[in-house]
Amino acid sequence: MTSPASAPLAAPHFIGIGGAGMSGLAKILALRGAQVSGSDAKESTVVLALKQLGAEVFVGHAAEHLPAGASCVVVSSAIRADNPELVAAQQRGLPVLHRADALAALMSGHRGLAVAGTHGKTTTTSMLAVSLTALGLDPSFAIGGDLNEPGSNAHHGTGEIFVAEADESDRSFQKYSPEVAIVLNVELDHHANFASMDEIFEAFEAFVARITPGGTLVLDVDHAGAAELAAKVAGREDLRIVGVGESEAADLRILRITPRGMTSEVTVLHQGVELAFTVSVPGRHYAHNAVAALAAGIALGVPAAELAEALGSYQGVRRRLQLKGEVRGVQVIDSYAHHPTEIAADLEAINEASGGGRVLVVFQPHLFSRTQQLGAEMGEALSHADAVVVLDIYPAREDPVPGITSALVVDAARAHGADTTHAHSLADVPDLIAGIAKEGDLVLTMGAGDVTYLGPEILARLALA
Repeated sequence: MTSPASAPLAAPHFIGIGGAGMSGLAKILALRGAQVSGSDAKESTVVLALKQLGAEVFVGHAAEHLPAGASCVVVSSAIRADNPELVAAQQRGLPVLHRADALAALMSGHRGLAVAGTHGKTTTTSMLAVSLTALGLDPSFAIGGDLNEPGSNAHHGTGEIFVAEADESDRSFQKYSPEVAIVLNVELDHHANFASMDEIFEAFEAFVARITPGGTLVLDVDHAGAAELAAKVAGREDLRIVGVGESEAADLRILRITPRGMTSEVTVLHQGVELAFTVSVPGRHYAHNAVAALAAGIALGVPAAELAEALGSYQGVRRRLQLKGEVRGVQVIDSYAHHPTEIAADLEAINEASGGGRVLVVFQPHLFSRTQQLGAEMGEALSHADAVVVLDIYPAREDPVPGITSALVVDAARAHGADTTHAHSLADVPDLIAGIAKEGDLVLTMGAGDVTYLGPEILARLALA
């Protein structure tokens, strides 16, 4: 397990190597001895970290960046067909692998644990990676976000367990064959790839079908979509299904979730014995994530009491209610939430932890397709904040859709009584927040785009107030 997984991955070239998912695979392959190369749109701390591991990384995309000795090219669904490096690879007859194919190859020979669901994948995968590491099991892992520092999204471990975040957005999670799989929730999202809930369920059923015979599926039975999925796959005799949640129907039942500022104490009932442990991030949804992680670890044979205690060592993931700093009694927190369910859950958690202070949100809608379908629901969810600044849509991989703007979110938020300001430029936000923030307030920068960079700017501006 210390060499590249197969000949095509001996000298892989990653297009978009700086991305959260791609950089993790590149890191693991470099540590396994592969000759890694890649390109990215810009220099970053992630790119620098990969260079330190021996990877050859080019800034910008050009055909000449594809090394003569490359054995394959690895792409994500975000890479367009006209990318010059991809075109060059096809002209040379090189194998082109989706990142999920590469990850599946890396997981081969390990006891795989895959974490899926519309929300909470990164957090739950991280909880498992941290707690299993704390127990000395040295798992390999690949996560869609950094634990604390750039480059901490992946690890090549010496242990037999490989924990991976399994992305449903492009159906690529159907590439894996885990021994244990988690499905946290099932909701309609990724509207460019799924037209209906029927298609979503078909994708998740195909993922569950990939669990190895005798394996385990962990689901949050409190979530309607996950509970429905459990019913759809219940007929498989060689699959053990474990339900978690606060419902009496749960096999690993949550008895209590006690908020304690920016943490929670969670008590569960396992085989008639109560186990209590601390979750370092606030909110009921994060408690559910932790209990799903606990159930998955137990399925792999990790002692329940030891794993529960180890989960307390988890200190969070970048962008998942991450405290960026505090100035003049105003805390600035960064949230990756971009789906209405995530927005509502994070606002519920922050309102519980606010200690009576106001919650001010800077929200950036992510993707035109998602805003088109869920803009009204985003606005409704944001109405639970005391004041909201809504930015223009972050397009990511998408082209603009005529008539679809963040005004959909603004109008819906105002219709539900939210004090809402529409800002067209990130540069305007620090002054806007400085003009309204008071001691005791919490400011959330929220969204999956470049809104995350506003945290330090807001703190710097507050320092001048």
